[in-house]
Parts: sequence; C-alpha cells; structure tokens
Amino acid sequence: MNFKTVFRVAGFTLLVEAAAMLLPMGVALYYGEDPSPFWKTIGIMVVLGMLSVFALRGQRKFFAREGFFSVGLIWVLSGVFGALPFWFSGQFGSYVDCFFETISGFTTTGSTILTVIEGLPLGLLFWRSFTHWLGGMGVLILTTALLPFLGINSTHLIRAESPGPVKSKLVPRASQSSKILYAIYLALT
Repeated sequence: MNFKTVFRVAGFTLLVEAAAMLLPMGVALYYGEDPSPFWKTIGIMVVLGMLSVFALRGQRKFFAREGFFSVGLIWVLSGVFGALPFWFSGQFGSYVDCFFETISGFTTTGSTILTVIEGLPLGLLFWRSFTHWLGGMGVLILTTALLPFLGINSTHLIRAESPGPVKSKLVPRASQSSKILYAIYLALT
C-alpha cells in the first residue's frame, strides 16, 4: 500500500475542509461573534494539509487498496477536525459530543446531542448546518472533484465510496462527474 499517496489525499481533504470553514467564520464575523474557533481550526488544518500535500509531492500511485483506506481515513479526519470549532467554542461538554455532532452532519444522520440547537452562536450553527449540506452530496465526492489538481486518479476513491456495483458513469472522468453533480446540487440549493 502506498501510504504516502493516501496521506497526500487526506492532506488535500483537510485543505478543502479548511476552505469550507471560511464560510461559517464569515458568518461569525458578520454577526460580531468570536471567530477564533474557526481560525484556530483553519490554521491547524492548513498547516497539516500543506505538510501532507507538499511533503509527499510526486506520489501518484493510487489503486483500489489505497482508495478503500483513503475513504475510511477521510471520514475519520473530517470528523476529528470538523469537531474542533465546536470544541474551541466551549459550547459542548466534551470533545466526543463535538465529534458526534460533526459526524452526524457529514453522514446526514440528523442526530444531535443538543437540546437547544438555536442556543449556539450563529457561526457555529451555520457550521453545523453546513456539515449537513456537505454531507448531503458527500465529502468524498467533493474531494474526487478536486483530486486531479494533485495528479491523482479519483476513480478508486469513488468505487470505494459507492455502495454496490458501479456500472456506468455520467462522463468518462470521475472528477467531471463530481463537478456536474455539485453544480446540480448547488443549483437546487
């Protein structure tokens, strides 16, 4: 297994998630709330993501085994780092609660540990909602749309994420399919 490529893909996913956190940070700033839970998280994710992407440059071998391992790693890392704004805000009792809330969003489960959701600051409430929106289409589909920038074929990642047999594609390239799906998703939103 080529772990360098797997960690490079995971680092790239951290950068994508950090970019996504700019929106809720903007909401927090707009409403005069404390943006530090977001900028702290973004800082951590950008440093780790850049180290992974640039330190492991040149790694391009990506097969089914790496695809399956990447899927699991991306889900775990998305939850671990996506929970940090909740944790840094001090609004949650434990990190496990923060992690649960984030994974619930990314998997669109809809479960929550919160009794009064509206009690959250608006920036955090936006992040919570945004995790559901991102999860609706799939964090991994977003990643596959952007993987060609690293020179990595994302077909194995899509196969690992898709349930059942994959018989046909929208277009010949997986990244094109992902971009088309996100364009439709954005238009419907």
